[in-house]
Amino acid sequence: MRFGIVTFPGSNGDHDALMAVRMGLGQPAELVWHTETDLSSYDCLLIPGGFSYGDYLRAGAIARFAPVMEAVAREAEAGKPVLGICNGFQILTEAHLLPGALLRNASLEFVCDWVWVRVEQTRTPWTQRLVPGELLRLPIAHGEGRYYVDETTLKELERAGQIVFRYVTADGRVTADANPNGSIANIAGVCNGRGNVVGLMPHPERAFDRLVGGDDGLRILASVLDVGLTLARSRGVR
Repeated sequence: MRFGIVTFPGSNGDHDALMAVRMGLGQPAELVWHTETDLSSYDCLLIPGGFSYGDYLRAGAIARFAPVMEAVAREAEAGKPVLGICNGFQILTEAHLLPGALLRNASLEFVCDWVWVRVEQTRTPWTQRLVPGELLRLPIAHGEGRYYVDETTLKELERAGQIVFRYVTADGRVTADANPNGSIANIAGVCNGRGNVVGLMPHPERAFDRLVGGDDGLRILASVLDVGLTLARSRGVR
C-alpha cells in the first residue's frame, strides 16, 4: 500500500510519519511537497504535524490554500483514506474537509505530554481494526488543539457517529482533568460524514514502537492496511 505524506514549509512530523510507515508498517511511503497537484498514485494520504507556514494568521490557515490541498480534496471526495495529525487536523478543518475548528488551548500554553484516548468509532479506515471503547496511550504536542463546534453541530456529530476519539483517564472515564486542551466534549479526533477522512490531535506516528515510548499509535496506522488488501484483491493481486 503506497502512502503519500503531504509536506508543507514548517512541517516537522513528516519524517516521523515516514519512518512509522516504513519501519512500523513495512509499507512504501513518500514525502509529497505542497506544490504537487496529482495524488492519484497514492493509496492513502497522511497530513502530518508541525507548524505549516509558521502558523501565521492561525494554524493551518495558509496551508489550506496550497496547491496540494485541491488534490487532497479530490482524493477525499473519491473516497481515499486521509489522516490529518495535529497540524494536519488543523489544516483539514480549515479546508472544510472536516467539521469544527482548533482553537488555542484553554490554558493558553503549549502542551507536550502523553494522554489516553478512547476509541469511539470504528467505521473509519483508520480505526477499523480497533474496538469501540478501547483505550490508547498517545503523545500530544500542540498549542492550538482545543476542538470546538457549536452545540447544534456537536449533537449532529454525536448522532452521525463522527466523533472518533475522546480524551479520557487511564481507566476510560471522560473527565475535565483528562482533557489536555479544553476540547468540547473531550473530543480528540473526528471524521467526515463518509468516514474516510479522519483528524486527531494526538500523534500516532510518534507511538509506533515501544522503544519510542509506546506502540499504540501503530494500531491506528495499521488499520488502513485493510483498505490496501481490498485494493489488491480488486487488482487481482494475491
